[in-house]
Amino acid sequence: MEKEIVLALRGLTKRFGPVTAADDINLTLHRGEVLALLGENGAGKTTLMNMLFGHYTPDAGHVEVSDFKGGMLRLPPGHPQAAIDAGIGMVHQHFTLAENLNVVDNILLGAEPLFAFRRDQKAAREKVRKLMEDTGLHVPMGARVGELSVGERQRVEILKALFRETRILVLDEPTAVLTPQEADGLFAALSAIVKRGLSVIFISHKMREVLSFSDRIAVLRHGVKVGEMATEDADRAAIARMMVGAETVQPERDSLVPGAPILAFEDVHLRGEGARAGLKGASFTLHEGEILGIAGVSGNGQTALAQIISGLAVPERGAVILNGTPVTAASPAAMIAAGVGRIPEDRHHDGVISAMSVAENMVLERLDDPEIQNRGFLNKPAMKANAERLSREYDVRGPGISARATLLSGGNIQKLILARVLDRAPKLILANQPTRGLDFGAAGEVGRRLLAARREGAGVILISEDLDEILQLADRILVMHSGQLIETDSRDRAAIGLLMAGQAA
Repeated sequence: MEKEIVLALRGLTKRFGPVTAADDINLTLHRGEVLALLGENGAGKTTLMNMLFGHYTPDAGHVEVSDFKGGMLRLPPGHPQAAIDAGIGMVHQHFTLAENLNVVDNILLGAEPLFAFRRDQKAAREKVRKLMEDTGLHVPMGARVGELSVGERQRVEILKALFRETRILVLDEPTAVLTPQEADGLFAALSAIVKRGLSVIFISHKMREVLSFSDRIAVLRHGVKVGEMATEDADRAAIARMMVGAETVQPERDSLVPGAPILAFEDVHLRGEGARAGLKGASFTLHEGEILGIAGVSGNGQTALAQIISGLAVPERGAVILNGTPVTAASPAAMIAAGVGRIPEDRHHDGVISAMSVAENMVLERLDDPEIQNRGFLNKPAMKANAERLSREYDVRGPGISARATLLSGGNIQKLILARVLDRAPKLILANQPTRGLDFGAAGEVGRRLLAARREGAGVILISEDLDEILQLADRILVMHSGQLIETDSRDRAAIGLLMAGQAA
């Protein structure tokens, strides 16, 4: 007997100028069901969910929600509060938190009556504490969100949605910054709630999670729903084929003999910012033709490590040696000139200038190139040709190279950054979460390009919370916890996950 339908998307369509982001999409969700929504970057997944939640007003179609009395209620378009009142909760891919408020205040924001005379702070904190215990998503409750790491902010987003006791939960890449054990714990907690009637729409690019957590899979391609399948009938190849319309081949790391040292950290110490750990005696050496994977939960010192390699900080103690020369001053320009390519963790905040065009963002690190800029004048035809070439080579999709970067999807912003960095053929590449938010095919292409740079002699520092990515690409693995680096020869997910959590494997 088929379960009750709790949500129905009827013919939803959304256009942005000449681009149709969602085209006549129909989708249903049943009570107690987990539906995985998959597709390439720019396929329309986030646009569809934003119409569901009322952030976007559809050009056609509507959303219906069950009243649990045998009928369906049509939600007014473009009204997030109506979606919230109907019991829909959404964990966004990009954070929607107030950085000046603490964790508890963020979780309560919008969940209390507007004209309440007083807040029962004790009861609220107890409910939040219990949620953290049940899900394993621990965050300092009194810490300001602005002081938290990216991973900790993601946990606050999940807790905020669960706090409201939603009956339909939308999860957009919820485990991107969790350890394998934390992700398993989250899914175990959610599965228990699903058995009691919670319905979930789950967007993820991690095939292991999709195959283990979902009941049904729906796939979008270029704004159109191209098919559905029961998860029990699916496998990685079938899903990938439906997503990209062709067979996909994942990158394979070949055997190379590492070359000369490129970068060395010698007993490096650096204080962290806010609630984030810094570095406490970090030591390692990166060689030519080598990918060094840094595994760990966000907030354990990765930011401090990346800041030093990016030229944004210098150690308080210890030494950093780049190409045989000590790094003694914080200078991003000097690091770029020394052949360092930087793929930042926060692509929106640190990777692009959102008000600038795609073409302008693609030359931000080439302004000393006379082909691009001469005597203070930009060569617009050269910039256009450069942007068109890189957009083709890296499959950057969007409204065009003259459009502002903020109009690109998150995945396409990431591809823009990759194009800008890798096109310069740097000798040292800092790849900080390079495939976060990228689809199956795009992530594979990033891996292939990093491996190609490795074959050309580049050294790569790969910082990632995606353990599958680390295991697939890295020649050596260091686990980062509380500012300390531990080298491991293990390729076992559970063993590395324990080290990420600060426990002996």
